[in-house]
Amino acid sequence: MSYRGTIGILTGGGDVPGLNPAIRAVTFRALREGYRVVGIRRGWGGLVDYLPDKQADNSDHVQILSEDIVNRAGRTGGTFLHTSRTLPARLPRTAVPPHLRVQYDNDFNDLTPQVLRALEAIGIDYLIPIGGDDTLSYAERLSREGVPVVAIPKTMDNDVSGTDYCIGFSTCVTRTIELTHTLRTTAGSHERLLVIEVFGRYAGFTAMLPTVAGAADRCVIPEQPFDMEHLTKLLVEDRNRHPSAYAVVLVSEGATMVDEESMSFESIESDQYGHRKLGGIGDKVAARLKELSPKFNNGKRINIVNQRLGYLVRCGNPDAIDSIVPMAYGNLALDLILENRVGQLVALRNGCYTSVPIDIVTSRKKVVAVERHYNKERYRPKYETFRDQPMFIMTSED
Repeated sequence: MSYRGTIGILTGGGDVPGLNPAIRAVTFRALREGYRVVGIRRGWGGLVDYLPDKQADNSDHVQILSEDIVNRAGRTGGTFLHTSRTLPARLPRTAVPPHLRVQYDNDFNDLTPQVLRALEAIGIDYLIPIGGDDTLSYAERLSREGVPVVAIPKTMDNDVSGTDYCIGFSTCVTRTIELTHTLRTTAGSHERLLVIEVFGRYAGFTAMLPTVAGAADRCVIPEQPFDMEHLTKLLVEDRNRHPSAYAVVLVSEGATMVDEESMSFESIESDQYGHRKLGGIGDKVAARLKELSPKFNNGKRINIVNQRLGYLVRCGNPDAIDSIVPMAYGNLALDLILENRVGQLVALRNGCYTSVPIDIVTSRKKVVAVERHYNKERYRPKYETFRDQPMFIMTSED
């Protein structure tokens, strides 16, 4: 068969619900427009490991996509193409494929020339990477190298610059609300304070939106260090006002106490993007609440229910929004390809689908506008800024 060209698609970074619907949307539209579609497996890792030899078996690195393949997966969560946190621009020696170790033997290596050779060998005319700011920062690098890139934003934290919405965010918020309400039964039965650690390395959207929806009394976010004594006082007051004598606080994984110098990490090991795995701030908050509670509760200690939601909010099937938005993003990506408008990031801005230059991803961090949306004294969202805001309120950068 003759094709108009070949479109490559990959998913990188953490999995979220909505990736498979995006792959499905791209594939259906691309095939109907006359393109061949190649799925690159394990994100950027598939291009690093690809053997640009016509006789090599690269079936573990690339996969020709058909309507039958993507249709089955399109209703499910995760990514059937698999994913990785590979950064070709800074690959450790231990991660360099065996056939490249003679050429790349530094502690850290830039394998971008290998990625470019792989794209040429596969015959990629357009590349659609789906990822967060880490994955897309390398996509922006490839765009500068001349690769025709049209990117799709995904991340539960909703922290990719240039767009009001990233695939995965709605399902994360939905699951956080559901699980928080489920945990209330235990907190209320035992008259405890409920501490729930949620995702959010630099941005507190995944703590703020569930709190807006009534899932929590308070939330602490990465953008604003918090005072433990003040938080304890507020939560004890909340608990003592509640008919079932409990209160709830959502704690972003990247939040810090005012007397801490850094975030809380599970280990000292970093991924290829320089990120250490976050975790533990919820445990710290729970321990300190238990210790400080007598000071604000007539000398009586209040016990804690402490839960980290973790992968529970990123696994499973997408909700309605994360089924619809990926469909629109995938089709918008094809619109841009048909117009040959590359170096773009598909986006939602002010309630409308659009696109922005991909270099916006590396230009700044997208975080909660604290002065506008967060009450720093009450540790909760502000509730007087809704007029002319997008559906998720504080997610617009304008």
